[in-house]
Amino acid sequence: MSTIEAGTVGGSSLVVKLVKIVSSLWPHLFGFVTLLAAWHIASVYLVKSVLFPPPSAMLKKAVELAYTGVLLEQIGASLQRILTGFVMGSAVGIPIGLAIGSFSMVRKLVEPWTEFLRFIPSVAMITIAVIWFGIGEESKIFLIIYATIFIVILNTAAGVSAIVPNKIRAAQVLGANRWQVFLYVGLPATVPFILTGMRLAMANSFTTIVAAEMISANEGLGVMLWNGRMYMLVDEIFVALFCLGLLGFLTDRLFRWGVFKFARRFSPVA
Repeated sequence: MSTIEAGTVGGSSLVVKLVKIVSSLWPHLFGFVTLLAAWHIASVYLVKSVLFPPPSAMLKKAVELAYTGVLLEQIGASLQRILTGFVMGSAVGIPIGLAIGSFSMVRKLVEPWTEFLRFIPSVAMITIAVIWFGIGEESKIFLIIYATIFIVILNTAAGVSAIVPNKIRAAQVLGANRWQVFLYVGLPATVPFILTGMRLAMANSFTTIVAAEMISANEGLGVMLWNGRMYMLVDEIFVALFCLGLLGFLTDRLFRWGVFKFARRFSPVA
């Protein structure tokens, strides 16, 4: 193959990839355009209030805050807390859920803990977190762990319980011992449930961190919301809300990409 032919083939493959990317992204982009259009119509023509600014005013304020570095600082502070607590909560919740689903004695011992604590909202634990850990980073991370761990535990345990018994019997017939059954049958079959629990827990993490930052923090999107309320900075309130929604959407898309990239054979539908 000549150099010109190779370049043509490489260029065509690049075009095909770009077409695939555009075709997969345009529905999301169109969805955001319609969201902003509906927001604009509601703000300009229906509500007509300074307390409900149009998206153009919000975007202008977001650009100003990003230029000064304030917006990126607040986003970075919130994301760091969310990711730290989310990873720690998932790392603790997954093995506990696997143990609950695999061993009846562990389930009987641990279920009273999980069923009792999971009905206490993480927002209700803010006061306790501040008393125990102060207003520093530890209290926020504790709350994110608390908001994450029980959802991950329950979904992981449900995944273990949902394993088809015939799969386990087939592995045992082929000579697999208990640990091999767990490693090659139970764990792969539980992966979709684990990932679903982690996705749900991520949404809870965003809710919890905003409430925690509004009460005891010096920086973060929750602080932006609280300051906006105190000083009637309506544009900044909507900037914070828009950033929370956009970050949540992007985080969920990234999570789904990870599911398809690294665990597709375990979870073909996400």
